[in-house]
Parts: sequence; structure tokens; C-alpha cells
Amino acid sequence: MNRLYTIEDLQVLMARLRDPQTGCPWDLKQSYRTIVPSTLEEVYEVVDAIEREDYENLQEELGDLMFQVIFYCQLANEEERFSFAEVVSGIVEKLLRRHPHVFPNGCLEEAALSNDANGMDAQAVTEQWERIKQQEKQQRGPQTLLADIPVALPALARAKKIQKKMAVVGFDWETPQAVFAKLREEVDECEAAMQSADQVHIEDEIGDILFAVVNLARHYKADPETLLRRANQKVMSRFDFIEKSLVEQGVSLEQASLDEMEALWQSAKQLDT
Repeated sequence: MNRLYTIEDLQVLMARLRDPQTGCPWDLKQSYRTIVPSTLEEVYEVVDAIEREDYENLQEELGDLMFQVIFYCQLANEEERFSFAEVVSGIVEKLLRRHPHVFPNGCLEEAALSNDANGMDAQAVTEQWERIKQQEKQQRGPQTLLADIPVALPALARAKKIQKKMAVVGFDWETPQAVFAKLREEVDECEAAMQSADQVHIEDEIGDILFAVVNLARHYKADPETLLRRANQKVMSRFDFIEKSLVEQGVSLEQASLDEMEALWQSAKQLDT
């Protein structure tokens, strides 16, 4: 039977890679900033494996992502900033604190008998989570509501996070229908801007439309990033159908007319249903 390595083995491996005398030259050159692109890539590869339901590959991708965490912790440990153990301890403490309905005494050893007994549903838990986060922020000192939203987040994800935080303090549309009315308003404003041929104004209005679309998705408890990825995949699948169908007819994409491609697009849509 093959040995099952542990998280401790991974930490030892990472330390060896960063050993100044016998380590790997590439790993020794890295810093927090230089491995950020790899971290982002690994996150998206995890997401891709999940969306394709490729669970065999997901195991490997999660390992790659875990290695990124270990790498950052090794760098921090070398600089005597913090250790992997402190990272683990910090997240456990935070999750205990933010789940009082499960751990009423804030201890792993003591848990509530059931969530039902506390009258908590998923929505109530989410609202409680946000209240606790706000309390934590207040304890850390003065800070504006939106100050801690990472600039590096993908724009759709950042828009959603901005909207969620504003909603916590009541700055939000009450219904999806109200959001849709706002979306119509933004579309009308964009159309008016198009008449002026003012490029900056047009771009600003398109941005407002995108922000309103994110809001609509949020009100239906849908993740806009996921919805756009799904739409991208749908378009790719339909266009692949067009290309393959044309190849079977001995026609290239460049030779096909727009009407021919549109007809095949409609055929592909029928296959979706």
C-alpha cells in the first residue's frame, strides 16, 4: 500500500525546497507577489474541475491550491511573521466565533443539539454572519464599510461584494422587480448616451448596466461570475456546433454567410433544450 503523506510532510517538503543551501533555485527566488499569479491560476483550475464535475481531477487541483497556502506560510515563517499552525488556529477561532448557533460556547467540544432548536435557517445564518463580521471590524478600529473589499477581486465578484455590504445596512432594492426596473433605466440611459457618440459616457453607462445585472443576479441568490462562465460555455458549445456542421458541409467559417451561421445557431439552441 502506498504511503499517505500528511500536511506535516508537505510542510517539510516546502521547507526543503526553500533551504538556502540545498533547496530548489526556482522556489528560492519566489516571493509573496511572484506566486500570486500561480495562486489565481490554481483557484480557477479548482473551479473548472468542480463545474465540469471532474472530481478525480479536483483532488489534484485541491492539492495544488493547498501547496500555495503552504508556500505563503513558509515565506511568512522565514520572516518570523506567522506560522501555518497560527493560520489554522486563526481560522478555527474565527469559524467558532461566527457560528454561535452551532458552537454556543465558542468551543469545538461543545455544540448545539440542532440548528432547528435555535430557529435558524440559511438566511438567518447569513445575516448573523454579516453582523458578527461588522462587530469584528468595529473592534479593530474605525474603518469605512467598503474599505476591506479587495481591489484584486474579479470585477463581477467585487460588485457583488460591494452590493452585499451595502445591503447589510439597508441600502438595497427590496425586490428583484425593483432591480429590473433599475436595469431598464440604465439601458435607456446607455441608449441616450449612444446618440451623443461620447465614448467615455457610453462606457460609463455600460458599466452601470453591468453593475445592475450583478444586482439582479444577487437578488435571485445567483453568483454572477458563475452565470457568466455558464453563458460563456453555452456560447462556445453552440459555436463549436456551427463550426463542425460547416466542416461536414465542406464550408469554412470564413466562407459561410451570417444567415447560414445564424440558422445553425438556432439548430444548436434547439439541441440545448
